[in-house]
Amino acid sequence: MTHAKSRWSYSTGERGRNRVRAFAHSKTGGLFLEFADGGKRKRVALGHRDRDAARTKAEELAAALRRGYAPQSVAPTLATLFDNYLREVTPQKGESKQGHDRRAAKLFLACFGPSRKAASLNRRDWDGFIRWRRSQGDRRKGQTRTVGNRVIEYDLKFLHTVLNWAVGSGLLDRNPLKGCPWPREPAPRRPMLRHEEYETLRAVARTVHPLFELALLLAHETGHRIGAIRLLKWSDVELKPGVMRWRANTDKMGFEHESLLTSDALAALERARAERPAIGDSWLFPAPQDPEHPCSHYQLQKWWRRAERLAGLMHEPGRGFHALRRKFATELKHIPLKDLCALAGWKTPHVVLTCYQTADESTMREALASRRQLRAGT
Repeated sequence: MTHAKSRWSYSTGERGRNRVRAFAHSKTGGLFLEFADGGKRKRVALGHRDRDAARTKAEELAAALRRGYAPQSVAPTLATLFDNYLREVTPQKGESKQGHDRRAAKLFLACFGPSRKAASLNRRDWDGFIRWRRSQGDRRKGQTRTVGNRVIEYDLKFLHTVLNWAVGSGLLDRNPLKGCPWPREPAPRRPMLRHEEYETLRAVARTVHPLFELALLLAHETGHRIGAIRLLKWSDVELKPGVMRWRANTDKMGFEHESLLTSDALAALERARAERPAIGDSWLFPAPQDPEHPCSHYQLQKWWRRAERLAGLMHEPGRGFHALRRKFATELKHIPLKDLCALAGWKTPHVVLTCYQTADESTMREALASRRQLRAGT
């Protein structure tokens, strides 16, 4: 018979009066205090792993309860929640998600203050952050750019995730922002690249850079995000069976999977390997100035804009490599959604239908022409 591993705990005070228990979380090792307040059992995080300090805090809290004082000071602050989440949860995510977690945490701390009690957040704070975030803009590339509702929603979803995690970890009794409305784009821009436009870009791609030519073709042939494509390594490529492995730590959704490669994709990869011999963990898209690092997203977008100019295509806001992902989803509407998701790395079909596939006249006419009459006995 096996026994569960015992976790550290320390109790002080009198049962039914001012009993306080300090203990270590069985999974994270973080220290908590548990006590009764107003007839309800409460559990709060101390934000550290110092057991001597936890004993001292338990004694202080027991003394305060004995005197009839409510333990308001032990409620977790935003700084404590973010610190714990970034240390315990964020490292399990992909590179892109980790970067956003750290940026979003700084934004909320700047807006609300590090000492703000997480449980005190409310609808006014929610609306206030949306206004504040718009006024701040995006200052990452040396210039202030307008921030849209989708970006703000992405930040707010991080805060929601942290608060829900805090509830599940016993740091909060409830998520104080549950039910607040998300900021929505009235008409989100989701431009798609037509096949004629893709062929025009492909004709000038090698003039821009051989790496851009390969990135453009893989984005078109695999339907994957450019963020995952630029982080591919040669060890992810299996030319003989024609399979590409997409690692969880490079995928936006943390979805590790494999997809089949088309003949065009295989030919482009074989050509790239012949021109730049590389194996193992070498980057498929090394940075032009430093092959030890992958090509940056900024560099790929810069090449895209140059290709548009060379091809004589007018730039459309929101159109870039992601337009090829929409093209992939729409051109393959006729196959089962399960297969489409497997090919391009979508976890669920819902996002494909709502954000990627577009209705078109040609497909609708084909559907009407192939309509079968429903008759009795059939």
